[in-house]
Amino acid sequence: MLAASLASSPWLFGQDSSSKDAPKAKPNTDTATKNAEDQPLWDPLRAEKDLEVGQYYLHKGDVDAAIDRFQDAALAKPGYAIPFRFLGEAQEKKGLKRDALQSYTRYLDLYPHAEDKDKIEKRIEKLRSEIAKSKKKSAS
Repeated sequence: MLAASLASSPWLFGQDSSSKDAPKAKPNTDTATKNAEDQPLWDPLRAEKDLEVGQYYLHKGDVDAAIDRFQDAALAKPGYAIPFRFLGEAQEKKGLKRDALQSYTRYLDLYPHAEDKDKIEKRIEKLRSEIAKSKKKSAS
């Protein structure tokens, strides 16, 4: 008897009830699950996954997708240096020298004692000289 009455209940199985007595759903006004607009979306697990997927895309050769993933990782875990290193690498591969320079610089700002600091500083100097050369060419 209970099963028969439950089976005929339209609300249980998502059936449309044309009854005027059916209560209307109230809009969800709870903002507890939303971040404040001025606050970053803190999600360190997502940041790690974005890094992993971004490295896969970079290895595969899809630089645009890799850049998107590394940017997402940087947003998901602000203050985390690693996404900026990979972002700089991807931007450098795409020819975005100024962006790569900013990313590498941010990486070293966040992680001043990085194991690959010397390598990154060499990349920064190389990018600065390339940017300076392109400025001279465009000026003449």
